[in-house]
Amino acid sequence: MRIVGAAVALAAGGVMVTATGAAAAPAEAPAAVAAYNKACGTGYKVVNQIDIGRAGTTYLTYNSSTGKNCAVTVRKSTGPAVNMYVYVQRDDTRDYVDDGGLYRSYAGPVYLAARGHCVSWGGVIAGESAERHGTNCGRIAR
Repeated sequence: MRIVGAAVALAAGGVMVTATGAAAAPAEAPAAVAAYNKACGTGYKVVNQIDIGRAGTTYLTYNSSTGKNCAVTVRKSTGPAVNMYVYVQRDDTRDYVDDGGLYRSYAGPVYLAARGHCVSWGGVIAGESAERHGTNCGRIAR
């Protein structure tokens, strides 16, 4: 497993937005939500999602039978290959899985056992990124 700091640095370092004059998008423009593509397979239900600018969405899914989370970053529309990335990390152990590269429609899926534990997760699409930390904790056994 690679150190998640590199993943977070990639995601955080990939965002740079500039706008000038008439080229700027209206502040009220809604983010583009890409439909979940069911890449994680049967038994996985969407439990959280985060928009990645106007480019697409990262989905966090969970399978209650296996206790595994799955994450996938999905573009709003298929196009030429662009840099895409997805990761999910179990916060208490810092174990994580990721996938990245030049993809036309989605990155992932990536799977991580995290029943009863908080996870951090996120994605990147062509320089835009988003992530969440310490979410979907479930009931933690004592």
